[in-house]
Formats: sequence, structure tokens, C-alpha cells
Amino acid sequence: PLSRASDGLPVGAVAGMCNMLNKMITELPEDERPSHMVAVFDKGSKSFRNDLYAEYKANRPPAPEDLIPQFPLVRDAADAFGLPVVELENFEADDIIATIARKAAVDGARVVILSSDKDLMQLVDENISLLDPMKGKAISFEEVMEKFGVGPSRVIDVQALAGDSVDNVPGVPGIGIKTAAQLINDFGNLEELLARAEEIKQPKRRQSLVDHADAARISKDLVTLRDDVPLNLDAKDLELKAFDAERALSFCRIMEFRTLTNRIAKKHEVTPPAVPEVPRQADMFGGQAPAEADVHIGEDPELGRTVDAGNYEVVFSKERLEPIVEKARDQG
Repeated sequence: PLSRASDGLPVGAVAGMCNMLNKMITELPEDERPSHMVAVFDKGSKSFRNDLYAEYKANRPPAPEDLIPQFPLVRDAADAFGLPVVELENFEADDIIATIARKAAVDGARVVILSSDKDLMQLVDENISLLDPMKGKAISFEEVMEKFGVGPSRVIDVQALAGDSVDNVPGVPGIGIKTAAQLINDFGNLEELLARAEEIKQPKRRQSLVDHADAARISKDLVTLRDDVPLNLDAKDLELKAFDAERALSFCRIMEFRTLTNRIAKKHEVTPPAVPEVPRQADMFGGQAPAEADVHIGEDPELGRTVDAGNYEVVFSKERLEPIVEKARDQG
């Protein structure tokens, strides 16, 4: 994973966040840039859903070790690029997103959620869409149909039947997404299906629906996003202010994002702050390299020429690799 050259701190997620924000805020054509933005995060590992179902998310493995130190840095990145940061105890980020998105849509805004999370697909309508930030792909009605086999308004019914092993949403045993979509399309919604479960022709499926009706209902409560989270926010709070290049550059310098630092500085015609140089191979011996480290000179049989190891550099990050690759391409 991408790490900071000076100390090895993992920064891949932070770099991804900074690059995405820089593109959205400063590099898109003006008529495509958002007028309002907000970064939303989970606050704590518990929410009201744990009161509904104690085992909710109980089996989730811990976050990857390289991500843990980046959580606060991603928040700092959002702040450095001028976004308000919102999180609220007892609610998940998705509930906050649902609340903000639906309120904005009712007020006439076109809302784009930068995420490919399937749990947010229930929000898609004529005014709300998702955008996969990795692929740059829009997720609207057609993509939701392809994913779930039903329209956005019935996604929660399909999820209630199929469950979710990652979040420990129980669902109904023996029913997956495809079967769930077929059932919801046939019966219209979850409650109608459960009320008419005796009409199901397949004996095992029929009995499973009868036996696990309560689990299906609890599952629906778990997967339904709240859109009434009490937020002390209005539209003005989410307006994008004039981009503060110096503030963003200061953060990028600390993170040692050399390429992004230079790109922002060039675009906004400011002097880029100095980013610490990545240590050369010889520097790894501590300060001035000892003589024997400086003169690793020998013949490379494949190149057929003398190789001086002192002229090599150990590349620790993608940020440093990019200009090297560009220079190599320029030289053919």
C-alpha cells in the first residue's frame, strides 16, 4: 500500500480522498462542479440498529491495519479541502447521507452521492444518483435494476429477504438476491409476500418464509436508511466556499503528496511548499552513506555496462514514482 516516505505511514486512502476532492472542486468544468459538498463519516461502531438487533455487524472483521491510522487523516483531508464534516452518535453515515440527500432533493437540488455502496442504492430516484468514485461511473435506476432486479424503492424488500452476511442481517435462509427479486416482483412488497407465503409452490421456500417472517421484518428495519436524522444543518452550511489552495497545499505537504502538491500549486499559481525529498538508497544507512555504500559499482551482465548503485533511488510511494515514469517516457 502507498505509504509516506519519511516514516512509512500508510496514506493510500488519504491520497485517494485528496485526489478525488481536488478533481471535484477545482478540476471539473465550472458548470459541472458541485455547489454544495459534505463529507459524512460513522461516529463509533454502534448505532440504533444494535438496539433493534444485538447481533447487527457482530461478525465484521476488524478494519485492515493499514486503514486504521488513516481514518482521522481522511477527516482532516476533507477539512483541508474545505468540506464540512458531519458525524453523529447512534447513527450510521448512510443515515446522515439519506437525510441530507432527500431533504436537498425535496428542496429542488440534484444530488450526487460519491459512493458505490449498495446500501445507498435505495435512495436513487429522479433527483438522487450515485457516482462510483473509483470508476467514474454513474449509478442510477438502470444500474440498481441490474444489481438487485428491482427498482430503488423496492431494494430494501429484496435486502430484507436476502440478508447480508457482512453486516449480519439475518434475512430468510435459502433466499438470495435473485430469488428475492423474483418474489418481490411477483408479490409487490415484503409484507404482501409474507401474508401470502402459503401460495409459494416450493415447499422449502414456503416453510422458510413462514418460519422466518419476523427475521425478514427485522432485516427490513436494519437495511432501511433513516432520513430523519436530527442534524443542525441547512443548505448554507454545505455551500462550497472559495477554494483555499494554501490550506490544501499545507495538508498535502504534510502527507508528502509531491505530485498533487505541484498540480494544485501550478493550477492556482502559488509557490508549492517544500515536500521532503524521498531518501536515496545510500541515505538508508543513516545520514551520509558510508564509503562502501557509495561505491557499489559492478557490471550488469544484462545491460552490458557498469552500474553505480549510488545513483539509484529507492521509491517508497506512488507520488514519487509518477514523475519518474513520466521522465522515463519523455526520454523514450
